[in-house]
Amino acid sequence: MNSEYTPTSANGPAANDAAEKTATEGTAIPSRFGEPLATLLPIPTTVGRPLPSTSGPAADEPVDYSDTFYGQVGGHETFKKIIHVFYQGIAADPLLHAMYHEEDLGPAEHRMLMFIEQYWGGPRTYLEERGHPRLRMRHVPFAVTPEARDRWLAAMRKGVDAGELSPMHEATLWDYMERAAHSLVNAPSDPTQAL
Repeated sequence: MNSEYTPTSANGPAANDAAEKTATEGTAIPSRFGEPLATLLPIPTTVGRPLPSTSGPAADEPVDYSDTFYGQVGGHETFKKIIHVFYQGIAADPLLHAMYHEEDLGPAEHRMLMFIEQYWGGPRTYLEERGHPRLRMRHVPFAVTPEARDRWLAAMRKGVDAGELSPMHEATLWDYMERAAHSLVNAPSDPTQAL
């Protein structure tokens, strides 16, 4: 088989080139339903910009996060405050603090900050330094009981409140935190009740 083979549309190479140009320039892309996708779906049909990197030559250039959740809530300083208050709660709770290998929670606080900033559209530092988050896998060694989940959520509630977000942003962030906490439960409250 020819390694330089390029499939073309039924109308020939010129039509195929035009279709590719249309898709990359952001003009309406027709759908099989006869209307441009932009009128059918509430999602952009143009090629998006790549997520900014935090390393390499472009790292010194300022990055505009204003169109992300991260930017809309105040960026690094807001998330730093939320996570710091959260970790004060972790440090004060013997059940939760016991789940950390390090006595000093500073490194864990930093990792959580990197993760949460990246998740909400900020710098991709977590991915570059630690790879895929793999939340469930990273929590498997710990008995995350419903009681631990509730204490975690209580500490996180204080953090989110400290962020002083708008009602819409607060509800969005809190919904994620609750779903994430519930998804990580991997042990019953009473081990004798395990199946």
